[in-house]
Amino acid sequence: MVAKASQTVAGKNRLKDSSGGSSILLDKERIQELAKRDFRAVTDFQAALEYATDFWQRSLLFLDILRESGNQQAEMTTRPINAVLVYDHETILRGTDLPRPVNYGLVRVVPPPGTVIDHTKRPVVVIDPRAGQGPGVGGFKPVSEIGQAFKAGHPVYFVGFAADPVEGQTIEDVAHAFIVFLQKVIELEPKAIGKPFVFGNCQAGWHGIMAACMRPDLFGPIVAAGAPLSYWGGVRGKNPMRYDGGLLGGAWIERLMGDMGGGFIDGAWFIMNFDSLNPANTLWTKRYDVWAAPEKERDRYLQFEKWWGAFVRMRAEELDYIVDNLFVGNKLSTAQIVTRDGIRLDMRNIKSPILCFCSKGDNITPPQQALDWILDNYDSVEEIRKHGQTILYCLHETAGHLAIFVGTKVAAKEHSEFINYMDLIDGLPPGLYEIVITDKDKGETGAELLEGDFNVRIEERGLEDIVALGGNSIEDEREFEAVANLSEISKSFYATFVQPWIKPWITSQVVAAMQRMQPLRLGYALFSDKNPLMRGVAPLAEKARAERKPADPENPFVKIQEQVSDMTTASLQTLGSLCGKTAEAVFHAVYGSPWVQGWLGVIPHNGRPRPKPGTSPDHEAALVAKAEELRTTTAQGGPLEAMVRAGLYIAGGQHVIDARTFEVLRRTLKAHPEITLTRFKAVVREQWARLVLDEKAALQALPRLLPAEAEARHALLDQIGDLIRAISTAGGELEGEAKRRLEEMEVLFGMGADAPRAPTTVSA
Repeated sequence: MVAKASQTVAGKNRLKDSSGGSSILLDKERIQELAKRDFRAVTDFQAALEYATDFWQRSLLFLDILRESGNQQAEMTTRPINAVLVYDHETILRGTDLPRPVNYGLVRVVPPPGTVIDHTKRPVVVIDPRAGQGPGVGGFKPVSEIGQAFKAGHPVYFVGFAADPVEGQTIEDVAHAFIVFLQKVIELEPKAIGKPFVFGNCQAGWHGIMAACMRPDLFGPIVAAGAPLSYWGGVRGKNPMRYDGGLLGGAWIERLMGDMGGGFIDGAWFIMNFDSLNPANTLWTKRYDVWAAPEKERDRYLQFEKWWGAFVRMRAEELDYIVDNLFVGNKLSTAQIVTRDGIRLDMRNIKSPILCFCSKGDNITPPQQALDWILDNYDSVEEIRKHGQTILYCLHETAGHLAIFVGTKVAAKEHSEFINYMDLIDGLPPGLYEIVITDKDKGETGAELLEGDFNVRIEERGLEDIVALGGNSIEDEREFEAVANLSEISKSFYATFVQPWIKPWITSQVVAAMQRMQPLRLGYALFSDKNPLMRGVAPLAEKARAERKPADPENPFVKIQEQVSDMTTASLQTLGSLCGKTAEAVFHAVYGSPWVQGWLGVIPHNGRPRPKPGTSPDHEAALVAKAEELRTTTAQGGPLEAMVRAGLYIAGGQHVIDARTFEVLRRTLKAHPEITLTRFKAVVREQWARLVLDEKAALQALPRLLPAEAEARHALLDQIGDLIRAISTAGGELEGEAKRRLEEMEVLFGMGADAPRAPTTVSA
């Protein structure tokens, strides 16, 4: 066709065909563009071929991972105790042997080789949540609550449970079992200084709190991690899960599930409820991440699914109690629950520190549900102090519900620091505090005192700080009260007119079939070797693994895949948000109606539907008697009382204490073994109470706590001065009111720079 290039005209190439026809004028740029297009066509074909190979190999590997997960789930759910603990353990007590049997048990966790345990340190007890999955989440990774406790040298005990509950067991029976377990732990650790430090995760948090209400004397500090203690709490526009009870018409639906399950509730339904909160993750992201990078994600996915799919069952009576008293009734936070033994479960009776660990990123237990029990019980921090309570909270910014007690980063930071400074927590005077954990700055004052990578600050807070997080209005409270009243009506209606017709039809065969057809259980089974179609996946996946050729991350088709995934995720997130907003709008439209509230017996008024629990005359009389005793003994005590009283007075000007201060204090106490932690804690609380009662009289009496003999007095003053300065300034030089108070103490004790000083015999 084209014979030759004939000539060049004005920088152009003119081409003629052999027949002498018309010429076609092409510039150099056009020729280059055609060449590039041909090259891109070849490149795109190669990229498409590379991506297609990668696509099918990944798909086979992904199917094989789902097959492994299905087989793993089948194996786990056939175990009577499907724990995922990675630590060896030995059984101490079985709940089935108790007078009122339960499916819980106490085990001692065996330390890993090379771990040094100090039995003078208080034991750590981890109670696992029974919320649908099997036990062990508190220690199914090396970096976990259990792992960090071992790292700090504590003996560790674990409270887990079997897959099936004991016939007739109740929530109160389980709480009583916890009491027996703690008594046994205390018996096994006679050298321990301090009562057990208890971790209660999610459901185990409020369950442990119930046990502490019954026997507060058995508990040391309690960490309620992701534990909802005030179930109605939340913020409009968020936390749609709290509306479920109202949208379903109350607790009748739970009774129906119990009857359909033959007296049991399948934990898989709980998991489905959790999954519904995040459709983007449930329907797409969770499995897409594994399909997109099967080699990288396989072990993580199987490890998590081993726990997430290890479904357990609950007695219908147990869930009845939970729904009536907690989910719908919200009775725990205002002391409305009375046990069959006549014990009122009043959280104000717990004198050990309560540490509520929650997160703004948790849509199952938002901060309001974890903390609003404080507002339900108290109108001021002064009331908290009068009840002798020490309440702390730690607020994470982003962690999701599971990460609160499963995440390795959370365990390495928050849980680790809770354990390291539990003695500081246990020694705090009554009040409300926030724990703030920050990265350690190597250049800051006293950084050498800190072990690890973090600094812990404990800062005084007021109720206004809890209110600032958001919460319910009086109108919201009335709406939830309407739901509680409707629930009582719907339960009665169901028991009278529906239940008698359903129960005769529910046989053991029907229950077994329904359990097998439960959507989550069925999903695992379909991808397991129980399905004949899946049995050919393993050899194909092995062949794909041997011939694996991952696509280049810059492959254009990989980029398109990621864009499609992002669009799908965003769409499902929008759908989830829309569903949540719709549910909230329907809830408020129905239960906010004055007509509905009137029919359901909610009387309109400006006060709270659930009044705060009152204070008994006996409690008030005890406070008056204690105050009078403190007034008459203000000048009693010795050097320890003098130092603690002065230190507390100075700390009152800071409203904060951090880990550096505590490290100096801890080293000082270690140098004086005659001062036990128990005695020191008692002295701190007593001297704090004296300052609160009559600060002026308490300070004036300080010099009278020291020896009268001049030489001994001066030597002691010098030692106390060094200690007070070292402890008070461990975190840096004092400023403002705290500095003024330190100078005041120096003058009061004669510890000024010009005062005569004796040789120091106590090192800070």
